[in-house]
Amino acid sequence: MALRVQFENSNEIGVFSKLTNSYCLVGIGGSENFYSAFEAELSEAIPVVHASVAGCRIVGRLCAGNRHGLVVPSATTDSELQHLRNSLPDSVTVRRAEERLSALGNVVSCNDYVALVHPDLDRDTEELLADVLNVEVFRQTVAGNVLVGSYTVLSSNGGLVHPGTTARDQDELSSLLQVPITAGTVNRGSDVLAAGMVVNDWCAFCGSDTTSTEVSVIESIFKLNEAAPSSSATAARASMIESLS
Repeated sequence: MALRVQFENSNEIGVFSKLTNSYCLVGIGGSENFYSAFEAELSEAIPVVHASVAGCRIVGRLCAGNRHGLVVPSATTDSELQHLRNSLPDSVTVRRAEERLSALGNVVSCNDYVALVHPDLDRDTEELLADVLNVEVFRQTVAGNVLVGSYTVLSSNGGLVHPGTTARDQDELSSLLQVPITAGTVNRGSDVLAAGMVVNDWCAFCGSDTTSTEVSVIESIFKLNEAAPSSSATAARASMIESLS
């Protein structure tokens, strides 16, 4: 299901968090309510990791990741990188990208199988994403916007795109990504979808201004009412706790 949360007084929760099927990153220094919302929903299945990237709390906009890996900008410090590697499951590869479009969350949108990227992304970064995230990479725009990471939210079950995306473009994206796609908004009409929400295959969080109509679109396209954490994720989590104890 989709839960409404706030980061301090901000509804742009996708700026301060990154959610995948094998981990969740949350920006350090937020309110306890924000963290407890994530931990209550996720901690049984995946680790919720408090982190900063390049000295910033806006982890959701600075990195790109899925259950296979996490790519962070070159400004990420050694200690931040080490913290991420120590905190994430062993199966997750963490790598830095030497990329001038350093807000990777704004220029990359991915699920566990495919990634849409900014048309001007470096070729080296494209290869790194394909390698680390184990995805097929497509250069794409959404409703004429190059910031595909800001205007698209994907899971392995579906995708939500900028409300200005034509029906024809939605069909093209759907056949490219092999998941159903629909146009929508969050936070009472905001088209910057990835700033206002995060999703994985069984759960979504969105800003607390999100209307019940928007929530029902989110739950429908991402098939959240029929979803549950995969047993493999739960098993991986259990074995990780066992090895730590």
